Amino acid sequence: MIKQFYVYILASKRNGTLYIGMTSNLPQRIWQHKNNQIEGFSKKYDVKKLVYFELHDAAENAITREKQLKKWNRAWKLKLIEEDNNPHWKDLYDMILR
Repeated sequence: MIKQFYVYILASKRNGTLYIGMTSNLPQRIWQHKNNQIEGFSKKYDVKKLVYFELHDAAENAITREKQLKKWNRAWKLKLIEEDNNPHWKDLYDMILR
């Protein structure tokens, strides 16, 4: 089986605090965030809503993209979420469980 990697964005609410991360197991990682299993920024600021994710076929590509997105200004991140993927800021967690 080919391993896949994900870059994801969590939000506290619409236009709220954003968190960008990378993982090879998106459902498990989001569950961990939602259940306060991960210490740090996302737990401190209650950032648990999956609003964006993208798939990569290599860890190096996902790491590069994660670093790129973290350097983006806030307006670019909001545009990425709203225009390309999730204009209503729905929590995409249930979608990735199917």
